[in-house]
Amino acid sequence: MSADVAPRQAGFLMLPGFSLIAQACAIEPLVVANALADRRLYAVTTFGVAGRGVKSVAELSLSPESVAGSDARPLDMLFVCAPPPTTARDEADDRLMAWLRRLAQRGVTLGGIAGGTYWLARAGVLDGYRASIPYASAEAFAQAFPAVQVTHQLFEIDRDRLTCGGGTAAMDMLMTLIGQQQDAALAQRISEHFVCERIRMGDEPQQVSLRSRLGHAPQSLVDAVSLMEANIEEPLTTHELAAHLGISRRQLERLFKKHLQAVPSRYYLNLRLQRARRQLRESDLAVGDIALATGFSSGAHFSTAYRHHFGISPRDERLTGER
Repeated sequence: MSADVAPRQAGFLMLPGFSLIAQACAIEPLVVANALADRRLYAVTTFGVAGRGVKSVAELSLSPESVAGSDARPLDMLFVCAPPPTTARDEADDRLMAWLRRLAQRGVTLGGIAGGTYWLARAGVLDGYRASIPYASAEAFAQAFPAVQVTHQLFEIDRDRLTCGGGTAAMDMLMTLIGQQQDAALAQRISEHFVCERIRMGDEPQQVSLRSRLGHAPQSLVDAVSLMEANIEEPLTTHELAAHLGISRRQLERLFKKHLQAVPSRYYLNLRLQRARRQLRESDLAVGDIALATGFSSGAHFSTAYRHHFGISPRDERLTGER
């Protein structure tokens, strides 16, 4: 790229509650690319939803340079930095949706960082694309936007759409993009600048593997937890789990007590209730449907177990998440 070629115009829209670390991980690779190339490859502009400061999840306020919806600045790329949809849902803005659709029609590359993927989907500009969203929100997101192909990958670059799970995944995504737009050697130098061991690939999983989470636990325990996670709607009994693994029920109980400090049934119940909690906070499914989807035979049983575990009823949980 010669010195007289105009820099690519990259916009970053910050919505209230956005993650500072994710935003910095997306912007700073572009800034460092300019410094290492000794020329302006990228020009960065920040946007907010109103003419005032935008508070991050850490309650720190940043002052965007421009307002979302403005076409005064030409853009080649726009990245939406937002919190998970549970907190972003009340910030719906028809003008913002129209702006995103207008940019898409003009061929602007659009990116979603963490909850930003939700906003792109809501605007209808992710239909037919692969998209990554924080794994905890993926199930509810897939139900809300069936036209989007949701993945659990670290990030997705699908034609002119870029999405990631947030956090440091934004840095890997932007460094990969720079490698594609400029050259791989520059991307590697940026990675070295940030003291990264390597640029992670987009198809790497967001969530730490079960084996990594359980450390040096026996394979039988890893397999048992995997079976539980795969059978939330129709839970297996402890006896059935042990039979699948080819060990006795007593052996299975000893494994859970030694490595997870819980009996299998209690650990399993916690997994199911945590899944239910995410669905209550992130989806519009009826409470009764969530109860069935997480293995409870009745709404009353679900409500009792939920209140005992979290100290709040499922309905109150939903009301809390909507505030």
